[in-house]
Amino acid sequence: MADFVIPKPPQQEKFKENLQNVLMCPECKEDPPHLVEEFSSGDMVCGSCGLVLGERIIDTRSEWRTFSNDDQGNDDPSRVGDGPNQLIDGDQLQTTIAFDGKNGKNLSHLQNKITQDKNSKQLMQAYRDIQGLTDSINAGTQVANAAKHIYKLVEDNKALKGKSQEAITAGCIFIACRQTGVPRTFREIYSLTKVSKKEIGRVFKQLESFLQKIGGEEHAITTSIPTFNQQYQGKGSTTATELCARYCSNLNFRNSVAVEDVARQLADKTSTISELAGRSPLSVAAACIYMASHIRNESRTSKEIAAVAGVSDGTVKTAYRLLYNKKDKLLEEIFPEGVPNLDKLPAN
Repeated sequence: MADFVIPKPPQQEKFKENLQNVLMCPECKEDPPHLVEEFSSGDMVCGSCGLVLGERIIDTRSEWRTFSNDDQGNDDPSRVGDGPNQLIDGDQLQTTIAFDGKNGKNLSHLQNKITQDKNSKQLMQAYRDIQGLTDSINAGTQVANAAKHIYKLVEDNKALKGKSQEAITAGCIFIACRQTGVPRTFREIYSLTKVSKKEIGRVFKQLESFLQKIGGEEHAITTSIPTFNQQYQGKGSTTATELCARYCSNLNFRNSVAVEDVARQLADKTSTISELAGRSPLSVAAACIYMASHIRNESRTSKEIAAVAGVSDGTVKTAYRLLYNKKDKLLEEIFPEGVPNLDKLPAN
């Protein structure tokens, strides 16, 4: 009788990291890439164009100082845990019970009931809303932190009582975008909420007055957020020049930097055109990009640009016609040695 042999399961190959993978900037496409690790902000940045390629990088350098207040003369520089969040009240040293099964559910519910009051829950919910809204418009971490800081100032000073939390949240995000230099239009912020445009406008004006009022006081604008370590100053509306960079990036030009450069110079000079003075910055930016794309031989249709700018195709063409009528004067200043592809510019 033959012996029965149990076959051995196939051995799985051990994981090996592929050292051939190279992180490269999608804009510059330099090889070898010129990357800079900014440990102060935790970002991996392209040293040529400044594009952020990675965030939350780990600082692997050695520590040469101690961060403990009770080390009692111990010079061990090791440390554990995140730093305190200045947007949250309390010592933040509580133990959190995880939600796990039936018993975990009861214990977690009991802990939340004991340790968190109503105000803290509302504040944390507002922070989650702000984070979600800023993520949806790709505004970045700096805008989210700035908006949370403004919201906390409003809560601490009991300002804007009776106003909708959704309207206050939208107003905080709009002001944070302006203060951090991240151009977002009022229409984009308004589309995030279900509150009327008139209500958000009123809340925005009241928020500006509130920040200007407390700006000269000691307790107001002194935090770890660099943008607000100074007196608040109101800023004008988003300009067409500021919008050109984002729109060009969304249109996926082969040489986005070159198209953006021409579009921004055109947008800067549109202030001299009286016919475009009352136009929306969205339509002006779209018209400048439409002209710049043909000059740089990377043409896009007016419908494609209108879809990115959030305006109608007819609005873009109307603004472009006004820009086209002044093209000789504008382009001569930008290209003193001759305009490339001038014959390819459409008349409308």
